[in-house]
Amino acid sequence: MAKENFTAERIRLYQCEPGKQQTIHWDAKIPGLGLRVTESGSRAYVFESRLFGKTLRITIGDPQSWDLGKARAEAGRLKTLIDQGLDPRELMAKARAAHEAKAAVDAARAVTVGEAWAIYIEDRRPHWGDRHYQDHVKKVQAGGLPAVRGTRGRGVTIAGPLFSLMHLKLCEVTSADLEKWAVRERTSRQTSAQLAWRLLKGFFSWCEEQPAFASILSGNPAKTKKIRELLGSAGVKQDALQREQLASWFSAVRRLPNPVTSAYLQTLLLTGARPGEILEMRWADLDIRWKGLTIRDKVEGERIIPLTSYVAHLLTNLPRRSEWVFSSAVVAPDKTPKPISKPHQMHDKACTVAGIEDLTLHGLRRSFKSLTEWLECPTGVVAQIMGHKPSATAEKHYTVRPLDLLRVHHEKIEAWILSEANVEFSTLTPSSTRLRLA
Repeated sequence: MAKENFTAERIRLYQCEPGKQQTIHWDAKIPGLGLRVTESGSRAYVFESRLFGKTLRITIGDPQSWDLGKARAEAGRLKTLIDQGLDPRELMAKARAAHEAKAAVDAARAVTVGEAWAIYIEDRRPHWGDRHYQDHVKKVQAGGLPAVRGTRGRGVTIAGPLFSLMHLKLCEVTSADLEKWAVRERTSRQTSAQLAWRLLKGFFSWCEEQPAFASILSGNPAKTKKIRELLGSAGVKQDALQREQLASWFSAVRRLPNPVTSAYLQTLLLTGARPGEILEMRWADLDIRWKGLTIRDKVEGERIIPLTSYVAHLLTNLPRRSEWVFSSAVVAPDKTPKPISKPHQMHDKACTVAGIEDLTLHGLRRSFKSLTEWLECPTGVVAQIMGHKPSATAEKHYTVRPLDLLRVHHEKIEAWILSEANVEFSTLTPSSTRLRLA
């Protein structure tokens, strides 16, 4: 097509040639400047040239936004770049990337700790157990909310130890801020603050690995020696039932007015499971025929342990109100069946009657492990029943224990504990098994 000197009038009158999808009209004054007109009537200035033997065509813009003078100037600029061996498209892409990166940094700088925390826990939730997830939720909750039924205390909630940090901008949090926070929190709830600090360190480590936040952080502000000194290290709990305390503990627990709570506490001790694992037990998890009990394990996801004789008696005699073995008798407002809450208070009352101090629910799990030492049970057997990770290569890769082998040891453990507790139980008695405390 012949070139013509562009004028405003010619630009307005140029049309697409019949039968073509588009036509490019070329300017005779500025080499490479053209006007592309499509079959639908859209128009745009374009620039075409060659770089390293390849044809480049770049769209400048709509004639309504670019007058002829500006379009010619832009074509001249692009020509200069190409003559220098530079690709205008690559320069534009780099400029766009730099702009987007700056915009991303600016957006990240506006993010608060609370907003980033919400993203963090949703990202990590598939990899956590429910208890660990709830810890992250509770440590940042606001105060003054109605207390959930079944939790300790009444009335309204107290703000979580991390709540005061949630309004801060993530990029502005410093070690000095967290050290001041540690000073405030250690005076009223040091143990809770210790857990909150561990969660906070994990949160900032995650932020350092995220492209959106890494650029605005310089290290993990929660990892300082001073904070560790202020909060102290978490103490190692040693609460566990002694052999001579078994009779008193069983006597008090079996006399609790709530049979579901009583069965829960005894099952907790005799299986060595975690308190939450027992609460989540459903009737479908009991295999009466093959005497197996499926536990939803926070480490491996699921494990099957023996359904020992006395535990089977406890569970099969419980009322079947819902899918949950340890179901609550109180109907939730939404009528959704729920298991009982962890019976801390009822257990504390039983321990007071038994004359046992400071025994927690998790202490019953610790008790199971400690009491097996009297029987010299294989360590790997006890670990497999309790859901502990194998600690040796042979355990991980070479030792496979079937359920029947675990049952041999587990039945011995249960029988010994019941004997020491003076609980007489006969596996030969019908379903209406008679139990008595000697």
